[in-house]
Amino acid sequence: MNQSDILQLIEQKRYVELKRELTDIKPVDIAEIMDPIDPNITLLIFRMLPKDIAVEVFAHFSNIQQREIINAITDKELIYILDELFFDDMIDMIEEMPANVVNKILQHSTNEERKLINQFLKYPADSAGSLMTIEYVELNQNMTVKESLDHIKEIGLNKETVYTCYVINKNRVLEGIVSLRVLVTSEEDEIIKDLMVDVEDIVFVNTHDDQETVANIFIKYGFLALPVVDKERRLTGIITVDDIMDVMEQEGTEDFQKMAAMAPTDDAYLSTSVFKLAKNRIPWLLILMIGAAFTGGIITRFEDVLSSMVILTAFIPMLMDTGGNSGSQSSTLIIRGIAIGEVTLADKWKVLWKEFRVSIIVGVVLGFVNFLKNIYFDKVGLDVAITVSITLVSTVIMSKMAGGILPLIAKKLKLDPAIMAGPLITTLVDSFALIIYFSIASMFLGL
Repeated sequence: MNQSDILQLIEQKRYVELKRELTDIKPVDIAEIMDPIDPNITLLIFRMLPKDIAVEVFAHFSNIQQREIINAITDKELIYILDELFFDDMIDMIEEMPANVVNKILQHSTNEERKLINQFLKYPADSAGSLMTIEYVELNQNMTVKESLDHIKEIGLNKETVYTCYVINKNRVLEGIVSLRVLVTSEEDEIIKDLMVDVEDIVFVNTHDDQETVANIFIKYGFLALPVVDKERRLTGIITVDDIMDVMEQEGTEDFQKMAAMAPTDDAYLSTSVFKLAKNRIPWLLILMIGAAFTGGIITRFEDVLSSMVILTAFIPMLMDTGGNSGSQSSTLIIRGIAIGEVTLADKWKVLWKEFRVSIIVGVVLGFVNFLKNIYFDKVGLDVAITVSITLVSTVIMSKMAGGILPLIAKKLKLDPAIMAGPLITTLVDSFALIIYFSIASMFLGL
């Protein structure tokens, strides 16, 4: 049954049939179906769901839907949801809730849960500590395989993952890991110490490591889970692949927004107010507008050159656009390379050398085609065609090298390389393209 059929059952108030159909649908799809529905109907359907399914659906709701549900359900229902939610999902929810909703959640949490919640909320928003969960399987190195499997059977259903088990000592210091595959294929009397991978061979992150660093580790090694330790190497939690996928989406969205010259935001587009959208866009547009004013100043400065040969004006848009597009191509590749770890600061000379060679090839091809166009279609003089073509080659070389190195400079200055994207590169290149153009024109045309 598809989404339209489900919505039709809701419209016709055939709730008995609806309940039967919903139990066969994945929780994430149920949450998506219920997203545009009236809050009162959403609450009604939510209460119809079996409790275990309802908790999973709740975890996939938007922040607005979760807030409405929490405000509408009874204390008993809230306690059940809080008990069944994975801890990291609860933390993510609390971080986005207003104070009154947070207070209601904390009131129905145990003292131990409140301490853990407060501890997790103290981690920086974009750190590994803010992403981790405490629902993992921990073992002692002196346990046998049989004891370990019995322990997993006892607590496994309440853990977010059981595929990797973490071996810690009495002080919670991480000593190693052992996979479930190893456990189920080993003899029952074997000791965990003899089966585990020692901590020296384990990849782990610190609670204060940036979430982008964590995402790159997941991409590099293809992990399903990653241990998080503190400064004393005590195991504080794990990060699972489903949480890091959300981070990758968030980081990608943030980079796209910065590359489009907007202040990044996590809010959904349709639920964001017009004024907030405008506020996110205006600052960068003002900066770029002021930058464009310098371009106008350059044209004014070379006004005598333009007045001597007005035909030069016709080629300004082409030169500026080609330069901006060339720079954007290079900056986009380098920004993406930095984001996924393919390009580092140590590669700056390699980047410059490669972009220089690429720009020579691209510039010569574009310059030759432009020269033919100028001669046979634009019907301009040979001196003007040579001037414009040489300017085009020089502009492409300059813009591609700038597009390649500026993101690395931003990285060196502890700035997000994504800011060195299309709009900013275009504004910078425009000014330099005009300076190159008028300088070459003055030299070749004797103006």
